[in-house]
Amino acid sequence: MPSAPPPGDPAPPDGRLPEEALADLGKQPFGLYVHVPFCRVRCGYCDFNTYTADELGSGVSRATYAESAITEIRMARRVLGPVDLPVSTIFLGGGTPTLLPPADLAAVLAAAAAEFGLAPDVEVTTEANPDSVTRWDLDELRESGYTRISFGMQSAVPRVLATLDRTHDPLRVPAAVGWARSAGFEQVSLDLIYGTPGESVRDWETSLDAALDCAPDHVSAYALIVEDGTALARAVRRGELAAPDDDDLADKYLLADERLATAGLDWYEVSNWARDEAARCRHNLLYWTGADWWGVGPGAHSHVGGVRWWNVKHPAAYAERLGAGASPAHARETLTGEERRVERVLLETRLAAGLDPAVLDDAGRQAVPGLVARGLLAEAPGRLVLTREGRLLADAVVRDLLP
Repeated sequence: MPSAPPPGDPAPPDGRLPEEALADLGKQPFGLYVHVPFCRVRCGYCDFNTYTADELGSGVSRATYAESAITEIRMARRVLGPVDLPVSTIFLGGGTPTLLPPADLAAVLAAAAAEFGLAPDVEVTTEANPDSVTRWDLDELRESGYTRISFGMQSAVPRVLATLDRTHDPLRVPAAVGWARSAGFEQVSLDLIYGTPGESVRDWETSLDAALDCAPDHVSAYALIVEDGTALARAVRRGELAAPDDDDLADKYLLADERLATAGLDWYEVSNWARDEAARCRHNLLYWTGADWWGVGPGAHSHVGGVRWWNVKHPAAYAERLGAGASPAHARETLTGEERRVERVLLETRLAAGLDPAVLDDAGRQAVPGLVARGLLAEAPGRLVLTREGRLLADAVVRDLLP
């Protein structure tokens, strides 16, 4: 089951924010994240805040979830006040958002438009499993205003998918991508995972080839992480599956970067590649550059003006609070200037746009020449950018920049 929420300061029952957090609202992009916490099955590697029907218990229904999410969107508008705040990006993640009917997803988007307004070039993304959508679902979603879809492909090898507890047929992926293209989605993204126990280099090549055959606009490729408390972690601990090997992960990352670049997809964040600037996920860039967003749904995190908060995790508790007219926020924290600086280093170092060296303190600046000499960082005009080798050791580079 999902872990307990992190500790923090108590959140006000009405969700109000400090005046200083609202002072610069509207001066940078604003996004909405909507968490849909439902899955048909729990994947063995997943530690996200998601629930199958058996785990939900009584008192929670998918049928009323959109209503709860819309209630929180209206609360967000009240808390953030009357400032002109058109939404630049909306991202529905999970879980599996497309387990909800298209009409429910359309209603959530319509509520955001009614409360905040949408930027003229708004990016509206939903995640989807290849087996959770039909051609007609995608037609409805596109017609309602969704512009971007991200399919959880993970692998094209049935044996690897089975190890991950993924249930879709690999042949469903190109079909779903084709339906999305026919529906008129502006951007189609595929998510991949490498390093699954038992996955050979040839298996990974097969998955990359299958993904590229779909001609996606965007690819995310993540190394498998064995998270505590998951079924995968228990299997590794019992010796039933081997833990991911760092050298194997590095080889597969380099292979992905080479194949994707050859196909015309360039990296813009360590684990993300896009066909051009327009195909980059602007919602994720909003996170990585410290902009403002409101997270809707159980366990969702938000950030506005240096205040970060997170909602209660269980859908029943979430719906109960909103039904009583209270904020679903569980706790929050106000970031200090130093904490915000550290987060900038952590996140912006991972971007192809690089990090402004002025963000570093004296000790961090002193580490730069050594990282450049080791071939891990390159100095561009006014920026520090990871090299290809540096991307493999991004966490180590950040540790040196934040001694």
